[in-house]
Amino acid sequence: MPDQAKGIFWSLVAGVLFVGVTGIVRHLGSDMNAVQSAFIRYVFGTLLFLPLYLQLMRARTYPRQIGLHVLRGLVHGVGVMLWFYAMARIPIAEVTAIGFSAPIFVTIGAAMFLGERLHARRITAVVFGFAGAIVILRPGVEAIQAGALAQLVAAPLFAISMIVAKQLSRTESSAAIVAYLSVFVALVLAPPAMMVWRTPTLEETFWLFLTAVVATAGHYALTLSFKYAELTVLQPFTFLQLVWATLLGYYVFAEVPDAFTWVGGILIVASASYIAHREAQLRERK
Repeated sequence: MPDQAKGIFWSLVAGVLFVGVTGIVRHLGSDMNAVQSAFIRYVFGTLLFLPLYLQLMRARTYPRQIGLHVLRGLVHGVGVMLWFYAMARIPIAEVTAIGFSAPIFVTIGAAMFLGERLHARRITAVVFGFAGAIVILRPGVEAIQAGALAQLVAAPLFAISMIVAKQLSRTESSAAIVAYLSVFVALVLAPPAMMVWRTPTLEETFWLFLTAVVATAGHYALTLSFKYAELTVLQPFTFLQLVWATLLGYYVFAEVPDAFTWVGGILIVASASYIAHREAQLRERK
């Protein structure tokens, strides 16, 4: 399988897993403070990587770019806290739609800081995918809620996290990148989580552990995709998450999608299909 195809495959796998995380957090609800929920999720994520940490310590293998790991943990920690807050307050499709402002920042940042080329087909696909998200969100038609505002702030933070992860993938293993993300995000969220702490119920603990398992798998798949393809190639495929999220909201949480959601979804699927077709044509010419 060509590297570009591998990157796209792992990007799609990551998208499905992240939508699964969305569903779990939505089910969990808003009874627990968003900071504490995010902190517990990343503590569990850190525990899942405990065997890897021990292996790295025995081999005296330490991160080569510790500063980038710390930076990613900081921005991702704040972003995930805002995402937990938004997820418990507005519909799944709306959270996902607003989150798709992130690819715009990723595409620009990848070109500015990673030296990736902005081909016209990639720009077109990203713009069409973002347009689909805007159709679903309908800004100006409805007042923006606190949850929507939180997600708007989280989007560029996640974009920075993705760009840093792409840079780290050049020198670090996929497992190490995800493992250190869990550690540093947990450290960032620990102080504010202690300020709002309450003892979680057994049910909350179970769901947050499941969130950690699925999210960790999603981050690992996403990091693998970075090794095989450029960010600007992968971004249009992240828009498919909106389709999965809309279906999840409809079938599991009775969040009925309207005509705007379907129109936006069609634009998003079209953008992903177009970029896949163009990349396939280029591979055939080589």
